[in-house]
Amino acid sequence: MIDRLDDPALDLLFREARSQNAWLDRPVPEVVLRELYDLMKWGPTSANGFPIRIVFAQSTESKARLAGVAMESNRKKIQQAPVTAILAYDPRFWTHMHQLFPQSPGMPKMFEGDSQLAETTAFRNGTLQGAYFLIAARSLGLDCGPMSGFDNAAVDRLFLNGTSYRSNFICSIGFGDPAGLFPRLPRPEFDDVCTVV
Repeated sequence: MIDRLDDPALDLLFREARSQNAWLDRPVPEVVLRELYDLMKWGPTSANGFPIRIVFAQSTESKARLAGVAMESNRKKIQQAPVTAILAYDPRFWTHMHQLFPQSPGMPKMFEGDSQLAETTAFRNGTLQGAYFLIAARSLGLDCGPMSGFDNAAVDRLFLNGTSYRSNFICSIGFGDPAGLFPRLPRPEFDDVCTVV
């Protein structure tokens, strides 16, 4: 095991990584999507609940449907990207806990009897897994363009119908076109947002 990532790796994941607005015409094959998933799946979730559910909109038709329920400013980004992932979560994640967290067989009943707890836990951990998704994609040399400007109810109806899944956010992935980047935006300093107690 290495002690820590080197500076080029940290640049790839964080310091030089940018949210993309335009995309090069380079495909992302399914084998890479599978590799991305196989990497991000190892990120921890509460009691290994694993509530994330992912739909990869890759076909021209599916991207057009997704773009049709997105904000105007996001439509071209979705249609131009080789793939846009719908990152959803399943409030009924607990129905799989007998397999994913077998050491505590009574835990699913806690969520079965409290739909608000199940919803909150699924949303929190699904969002966390969405962050793992971005880091995994960047670590494989892909660029990301996460977005929240879309109609969640429409996405759920068009892509998640017949399931208990609920869309959280979407993220285009591929190879970004530097011409579409905005100037780098500032971030707060440590002392502006952090307290050590």
